[in-house]
Amino acid sequence: MKVLTHAQLGEDPRLAMQGARWLLLTKEEMEQSTTTLMFTELEDVLVGVDHRGSVPDGGWWQRTVHLILIDGTQEDGEEFRKQSGITKVIAGSNLNIQDYLW
Repeated sequence: MKVLTHAQLGEDPRLAMQGARWLLLTKEEMEQSTTTLMFTELEDVLVGVDHRGSVPDGGWWQRTVHLILIDGTQEDGEEFRKQSGITKVIAGSNLNIQDYLW
């Protein structure tokens, strides 16, 4: 399974994403990746975001994310999942985001 990070995208993100299953971003990278997130839809690449360390705010970006790690309890995670529509919300984990990929 081909998994990319933001740093691996280079100057042509769409080309780099071809054949990838996942693009993993941090909260900071996500905020700078508007164009890249549009290409993930076109290339059928799933997006995972490690948002631990800050509170996620609402926005259009949630429609492009399939997996997110957040701080808090399982109840916080379930509430955020319902509110955001993100497929898989993991709260309160110390594991690496790659441990949750499918």
